[in-house]
Amino acid sequence: MTATATPGGIQLGLRANLAQFTLLVAVNALVGGMLGQERTVLPLLADDVFHLSAYTAGLTYILAFGATKAVTNFFAGTWSDRYGRKPVLIAGWLIALPVPAMLAWGPTWAWIIAANILLGMNQGLTWSTTVIMKIDLVGPERRGLAMGFNEAAGYVAVAATAMATGAIAEHAGLRPEPFLLGAAYVVLALGLSTIFVRETRDHARAEAALHPVQTSTEVTTAQIARRTSFTDKALSAASQAGMVNNLNDALAWGIFPLLFATHGLSIAQIGVLAALYPAVWGAGQMLTGWWSDHIGRKHLITAGMLLQAAAIALVAAGTTFSVWATAQILLGIGTALVYPTLLAVIGDVAHPAWRARAVGVYRLWRDGGFAVGALVAGVLADAYSLTTAIWTVAALTAASGLVVAVRMYETHPRPASADN
Repeated sequence: MTATATPGGIQLGLRANLAQFTLLVAVNALVGGMLGQERTVLPLLADDVFHLSAYTAGLTYILAFGATKAVTNFFAGTWSDRYGRKPVLIAGWLIALPVPAMLAWGPTWAWIIAANILLGMNQGLTWSTTVIMKIDLVGPERRGLAMGFNEAAGYVAVAATAMATGAIAEHAGLRPEPFLLGAAYVVLALGLSTIFVRETRDHARAEAALHPVQTSTEVTTAQIARRTSFTDKALSAASQAGMVNNLNDALAWGIFPLLFATHGLSIAQIGVLAALYPAVWGAGQMLTGWWSDHIGRKHLITAGMLLQAAAIALVAAGTTFSVWATAQILLGIGTALVYPTLLAVIGDVAHPAWRARAVGVYRLWRDGGFAVGALVAGVLADAYSLTTAIWTVAALTAASGLVVAVRMYETHPRPASADN
């Protein structure tokens, strides 16, 4: 289990960079916690506090979050190449500073939307850079494992915070106490990122020196965007699957709690269900990312999308806590198969010289799914019903899995043999 030595003397590999890798895992857990503070409480806040009767209006915070995060992801990749990873990471945490207070005490729904615009910028800058930095550090052979740890940390934190805020809200009310966790997260993360995180851009440059066929001057950002979005079969299939994955995550975030509430579940029970899905998703990625390094990416992504579709259909068909809990577990397993593996596909195909920008383009499409999902689910729920919206998203998710099966080529066919 050796590291890869580069011409500049920089070592690539998990073991050689374990301290910084572990620190970035911790930072990304705090990124996930910032998102988790909303998962249980905000859908109920829209209904109970701000009395938004239309589902489309109630989901505007997800639309604002998703659209902002998607665009910010794109710029995060470009800025990380231009200015370095660490400055982008710190900027993301500075932007997040007012978010918990705006959620806790904002007097109108416009304040909640504004907070989610800032949260989208925070998530786009911080989550993108922690992804890019981990890919920089571990080198080519352990990208799946690295993405598994990164996404596991983020979504286990989403789950833990969703459950915690649900329990707090059950006893102390929907505001302001649940959002005090977010205030603690942002202060801690800003301190860690400023003082302890080190720049990793030189690791990417050192890896690029091992692949001198192509340089960053040969590929423009427009060419990277076109290749990632449309022309490369693996990259484009990954981009559409990522978008649909987050489309159904928007459904789970904004619609599922409302469905559960209409069937009489308590806030604490809704909190458990809201946490169960990202908990399984998060923990499972530590296995699935490693697994994709050994058996390849394509089949895990296809199976994961189809399993997600089945789980979403089970939510639509169910009426009890136990059925919904089973569905949330299956949805978490399906998403765990997909999420780190899609990022590993981008890392496999993209050259180190333009990889950060390719990650940014992929995440533009992926997190645009939040905005599309909020619109689709809200419009269908208003026009027909909550269950109609859920059935429709289940069908879209199944179709996405079939697109991957037909279009994507395998990007990592050989088993990993070294701890790089």
